[in-house]
Amino acid sequence: MAQSHIRYMRIVLGSLLLCLLLFSSFNKVQAKSILVLGDSISAGYGMDAEQSWVSLLEQHLEQKFPGEHEVINASMSGETAAGAVSRLSALLEKQQPDIVIIELGGNDALRGQPPQLIERSLNQLVTISLGSGAETLLFGMKIPPNYGLAYSQAFEASFQQVAKQHNIALLPFFLEGVAGVDSLMQSDGIHPRVEAQSLLLDNALPLIEEALKGD
Repeated sequence: MAQSHIRYMRIVLGSLLLCLLLFSSFNKVQAKSILVLGDSISAGYGMDAEQSWVSLLEQHLEQKFPGEHEVINASMSGETAAGAVSRLSALLEKQQPDIVIIELGGNDALRGQPPQLIERSLNQLVTISLGSGAETLLFGMKIPPNYGLAYSQAFEASFQQVAKQHNIALLPFFLEGVAGVDSLMQSDGIHPRVEAQSLLLDNALPLIEEALKGD
């Protein structure tokens, strides 16, 4: 009787252990590297690098998945979508990221580039990124209203068109809840302050965490 009970308990415990191992393997997030290709918004203009939303992302992932993920910030102040086209291939070859975040286009618009050209540059960036095998996320931007309604609408639509064409995830407006709020913007009205960085991370996280779940 005692031996039968022991065998039964061994079977039960063994089954529980197997279930736990399977559950753990199904829910484990595979280690991935994330390349952020952005402009001054992601480069942390006007603040220390560790205060930027990209640095906060790295800290968040390290706390949630210790030692699992790497965040590479290739953002540059003043960068344009057109300018980034020439350096993306080399970045991809060197870093070999699993995920690429494209946060560009704002400077192109501020310089008055036609929306059609901005869309073409974004399309090139996404094409190059996808060609490397990296999952690609596109962060949309908006332009101040003084550029005119027609231009603003065409600019915003360029992100939607590129995302739709390539069937990739789009964050419609990265600065949602930040742009236009004086207490969250620097004196130039363009760059978010340190206090806004956690909000930018909140905007970005849903897309990023979803990408991390992918194979």
